[in-house]
Amino acid sequence: MVDVADKLAYFQAITGLEDLDLCTEILQAHGWDLELAIAAFTGGNESAGAASVSTGTAALTATDTGTAPAESSNSAPPEVLERSDSAVGPVAAAGPGLAWKLVTLPISVISGGLGLVSGAVGLGLWVAGGILSYSLGMVGIGPSAGRNGGESSSRLVSVSASAREAMDFVAAFEREYGSRGPSFVTEGFMDALQRSRNSFKLLFVYLHSPDHSDSPGFCERTLCSEVLSEFINQNFVAWGGSIRASEGFKMSNSLKASRYPFCAVVMPATNQRIALLQQIEGPKSPEEMLTLLQRVLEESAPVLTAARIEAEERISNTRLREEQDAAYRAALEADQARERQRKEEEERVEREAAEAERKRKEEEEARERAAQEAAEREAARARMREEKTLALGAEPEKGADVTQVLVRFPTGERRDRRFRSSTTIQSLYDYVDSLGCLQVEDYSLVSNFPRTVYGEEKRSLTFKEAGLHPQASLFVELN
Repeated sequence: MVDVADKLAYFQAITGLEDLDLCTEILQAHGWDLELAIAAFTGGNESAGAASVSTGTAALTATDTGTAPAESSNSAPPEVLERSDSAVGPVAAAGPGLAWKLVTLPISVISGGLGLVSGAVGLGLWVAGGILSYSLGMVGIGPSAGRNGGESSSRLVSVSASAREAMDFVAAFEREYGSRGPSFVTEGFMDALQRSRNSFKLLFVYLHSPDHSDSPGFCERTLCSEVLSEFINQNFVAWGGSIRASEGFKMSNSLKASRYPFCAVVMPATNQRIALLQQIEGPKSPEEMLTLLQRVLEESAPVLTAARIEAEERISNTRLREEQDAAYRAALEADQARERQRKEEEERVEREAAEAERKRKEEEEARERAAQEAAEREAARARMREEKTLALGAEPEKGADVTQVLVRFPTGERRDRRFRSSTTIQSLYDYVDSLGCLQVEDYSLVSNFPRTVYGEEKRSLTFKEAGLHPQASLFVELN
């Protein structure tokens, strides 16, 4: 028995569908019966498509050929539809494939007459259709030629398949009917639904059946009515899709469209579901459409207002929390800054106190060292004076060989002493040093008339040799 993957690959090769989820849903709807699914897809087995629809609505093929039930515009109660991977609601029947969308050739007619075609023939037709569509697009006559003002075959920005289908629908609609219609969004259904949720508006859905005889007139006279299109643009988010495209076909099954033109008004519900507020089937005049849309808008106004108020309260609460958080962070940062400043001030005071203490200790130690050094110097001078005094010996008595010397100090003090004439001038220096009248050690003994300096070179001379005998008067000159 062929497994699921092989069936999916075979079904994609025959139908040309690229959406794996859509192929899976179609096969599941037909109990994984490959022949039945292919027959329903090609349009030859109308009863197979009708059997897969949970309600008693007519099949899509019957609707396209005009065998639709009576016109219906009654307002249905909100119906909750589940969302699939790429659209909303279950897929009830298979839709037209890629070959039908790219090149309009009677392949479906041929396949409908033959029933179930072989895999090789189907694959060859799909490849031939793709090549022909690409060739037509290159020469500018295919469905993709001139799209969006000459769009390149390879898009610069990658978009999803549903968004590409929406862009193709909008381009085709404006090319056929101009830009007077509603401003359909160029994004997938779920993105459009989210857009309506964010803008607190209802979602206006238009499913386009290109082959239905009422579609051109409805688009041209109703949808392109200035009053209606302006009303839709102001009060709704508009989304449109062709039932030939994957998502448009899925939405036709999800919304159980039984007659075309088909319009609906939906709004997002909870748990990834949507609520069907209004279903409009069959051709309608602008006035009838306007009346129905105004009524559903009035009925939904309390819900939208409540949602807007709730969202505004939520935003206000969020903003309030953000402001409170910001104020708390600011207060916390201010407290932290004050704490840092306090610590820095304490550290600065401690540093200054430590520096002052260090300087005080250094000064105290310096004073102690200075005092100690002064004491040591004074002790050394005292010892020196004592030693020199002892070295001088007793002052001799007056006599012929005794020299009388008078020494005048810079302070005006005078001292005199007797020395033996054979004593050297160095002894006179020792005598001056022993007195302790000078705080310096570098000085000279000088006589006035004539001026004679008795420096280092003359200290070895005796008083008699130096001409200072029998008496002399010298003064101390600081160097």
